[in-house]
Amino acid sequence: MALAQDYLATLNQAQHRAVTHPPHVPLQILAGPGSGKTHVLTCRIAHLVGARNIAPSRIVAVTFTNKAANEMRERLVKLVGPVNTAKLLMGTFHALCAKFLRQYGEAIGLNKNFTICDADESKKIVNKLIKTHADYLQSYDFEVTDRQVASLISKAKSKGLSPEQVAVVGVKDTLRPPAGEPPNPHHVALSMLYSEYQAALKANKSLDFDDLLAYGVKLLDAVPRIAEFCEHVLVDEFQDTNVQQYALMTRLASHHKCVSIVGDPDQSIYGWRAAEIENLAKMVRDFTSVEQVLLEQNYRSTQSILRTSIAIMAEDKNRIPKSLYSAHHEGTVPHLRQCRNERDEADFVAQQIKMIVAQTGGMLKYTDFAILLRTSAYSRALESSLQREGVPHRVLKGHKFFERMEVKDLLSYLQLVDNPNFAPAFARAINTPPRGIGDKTITELMAVASSRKCSAVEVVEGIFGGRFPDIKPPCKRKLGSFITVFRRLRTDAQSGAAPDALLKTLVEVLEYEAHLKKTQEDWESRMENVQELVSFAGQTRAADVDVPLPDLGQDQDNGQQYVARRTICRATNTTAGKRR
Repeated sequence: MALAQDYLATLNQAQHRAVTHPPHVPLQILAGPGSGKTHVLTCRIAHLVGARNIAPSRIVAVTFTNKAANEMRERLVKLVGPVNTAKLLMGTFHALCAKFLRQYGEAIGLNKNFTICDADESKKIVNKLIKTHADYLQSYDFEVTDRQVASLISKAKSKGLSPEQVAVVGVKDTLRPPAGEPPNPHHVALSMLYSEYQAALKANKSLDFDDLLAYGVKLLDAVPRIAEFCEHVLVDEFQDTNVQQYALMTRLASHHKCVSIVGDPDQSIYGWRAAEIENLAKMVRDFTSVEQVLLEQNYRSTQSILRTSIAIMAEDKNRIPKSLYSAHHEGTVPHLRQCRNERDEADFVAQQIKMIVAQTGGMLKYTDFAILLRTSAYSRALESSLQREGVPHRVLKGHKFFERMEVKDLLSYLQLVDNPNFAPAFARAINTPPRGIGDKTITELMAVASSRKCSAVEVVEGIFGGRFPDIKPPCKRKLGSFITVFRRLRTDAQSGAAPDALLKTLVEVLEYEAHLKKTQEDWESRMENVQELVSFAGQTRAADVDVPLPDLGQDQDNGQQYVARRTICRATNTTAGKRR
């Protein structure tokens, strides 16, 4: 199947080695950022078809996003033609498994007409199970949300753990408890929910996304001859594969042992989603004579940027040694400045942006600047400094600091202590943490307040104290915890307690950290925001600056130029795509 070889002329030396590497020798292409890995992967497929005469129908190419698969398909049409491209088995792990299971699923007792249950439907099933077994879960002191349980079940499946195994080792643990020691009751409770969740899926004749992988592995184990057709497997973004995805790759390659993977251990960022960076080392153990080709020429960044990033990554003494060099000029040297505190740092950034815009005479606009943050908790100081300097800005794909749920929750109490007539604060605080007070009850309380020409706070204190009649539906018994917290804060405020002291007291008496743990999967990040709020309140008091807190969260996106701020993870996830 001779095809034009012009594509080889587009490759540098390392890329050429990767593309023309013997197909029978397992290959790891370790590709740094901007090194042309997608181009190399598509050229390797073209080389396998055109120069090595491997039929395209016997090649499996796995990507992590549908977008990546479509992009690769478009490039391959130009290299091997539309007919050959159409014969390739190409797509995400989930899509390939769905295809196998539709065709061969009956071999493992799976109805071919199964329905794929999406994430929202999965959470509804879990939610129903949590409500059904509320007493049982409470007996184990296992208070979780449907989102948390769905996430834990997903992680268990990604690691290939059954409900029975979860009962023993949990999801995060990898070792069995010492002999004779009883299993963790939370593991047992999660195992029960996991087991019944699976039973509900089975009753509905459905699989969730994680099941597609698990059943795919099960199918290839039960009927290994299904994979006999596959002469070569190629996997993109290998550093982000999990246990089940690695298992699928090995099953597909079980007959011919011909594998090419592309990945970069320095870019492994999905450990929180069960990705296993150890799969690179595991491949070396599981396949014979694995060779590596390093793609180190970067076509995206200047050398000064690359030199800085390599210096940072070199601090990881366990990483695979590799470097990066640029196809471009040296470029501007990155500036590292050490500041005394976060306010000085934020002021420096804001002033530098303002100065550079002025010095360039308008050549650079505010939209030419971006501020990357490790975590969104750090944005508060920057927002304040940018506003003081008159630099328009906005947060991309996220919330401004004072618009975040946990910040608004706590500030609503302080606002209510300061102004009991502020209805939005009352509506938020009365049911934070949840007290079983619904929207209908809140509306009725506010209506009573309006008719009595008093605040809603006076109404609930009156109902709780027996001075006002209860409303319908009755709410008196639900008001106790709110009244206790509110009165404690009001007393402390009247005694002269500072805002940061009030916030610390509020977090404690509300047991707010426990509330976040029960309701928010990212509770740790949210608690960082809470600590940042307390810190900000203390700094404001120390500096004796009267800052109107609510105004700091106002959006300035009114058609002006703006500086874009986003967390690094947000910036990465926007380009990563949906990995299904």
